[in-house]
Amino acid sequence: MTDDPLPAEHRSPLAALVDEVLAGFGYEVAAATDAIDDAVPGYGGLFDPETSPDELRAALESVLDSGLSRPPVPEPTSDAFVLYVDGSSRGNPGPAGAGAVIMDATEDQLARLARPVGSRTGNNTAEYVALQLGLSELLARYEPRRLDVRIDSMTVIRDVWGGDDPTEPGVETYSEGVAAALSSVPDHRYTHLADSDPNPADALATVGADIAAFGPG
Repeated sequence: MTDDPLPAEHRSPLAALVDEVLAGFGYEVAAATDAIDDAVPGYGGLFDPETSPDELRAALESVLDSGLSRPPVPEPTSDAFVLYVDGSSRGNPGPAGAGAVIMDATEDQLARLARPVGSRTGNNTAEYVALQLGLSELLARYEPRRLDVRIDSMTVIRDVWGGDDPTEPGVETYSEGVAAALSSVPDHRYTHLADSDPNPADALATVGADIAAFGPG
């Protein structure tokens, strides 16, 4: 479990409140969304345009007050894992989200994670946040000995595995967090994803960007 809040960029109070709920569910977006939807009165929900910011804020506060329980952690087949990560930014910079999917060695999905990154954030920053999110939750749940990170950002790859200094302003905190997390994994490598390669984290990053676009609340 992530004991301390993960760092993030500037977000609206409403988006930050959603992120707080997500953190309580280990960033498992499906479980968090179900809890929020259940707390919204009537037939509204987290992504229902008919749900007002006041209704959503009240639902989020209700979920937080009720006490959050993380979903059960599935058993992996071994100590080898695959981690898909992706970041999304509308407008670059714009509302940005991060997504990650944890899989075991047989590529069965163990966790689907998402979070809002910032209301006006670049894509490269979102990619760093996605990698930190995935690694943080992987290490909170399991003791990986081998890890294949599948990622499409060459900027992050050159920094994390190539030894280059970060070229994106303001990502040092994320870069340092990623390096610290990977130091706990004895055998880790990356697989660069081309634009045409499927990435199950892509849709989750979009969900995070949707949340980052929420108004002030």
